[in-house]
Amino acid sequence: MFRTWRLRRSIVCRQAVELMSDYLDGQLNQHDRDRLEAHLGECPHCSEYLDQLRVTIAALGHVGPETLDADALDELVGLYRRWRADG
Repeated sequence: MFRTWRLRRSIVCRQAVELMSDYLDGQLNQHDRDRLEAHLGECPHCSEYLDQLRVTIAALGHVGPETLDADALDELVGLYRRWRADG
């Protein structure tokens, strides 16, 4: 019985990836933060992805959509949409 409860409370990689931006921004509630950190403790792939996000942020800093020209913004939105569709 405990195992079934725990499975419903745990997250999978796709959910972890969706939470990482808010995690890095300090915007997750404690429950989601705990669930993500538990997943990261068991998943080397997601931990590596989080490390890659941190390196990217450190290298590029924060770029807001208002600082991008229209073509660059359209390209980034298109890339994101294709990534989500392939998910």
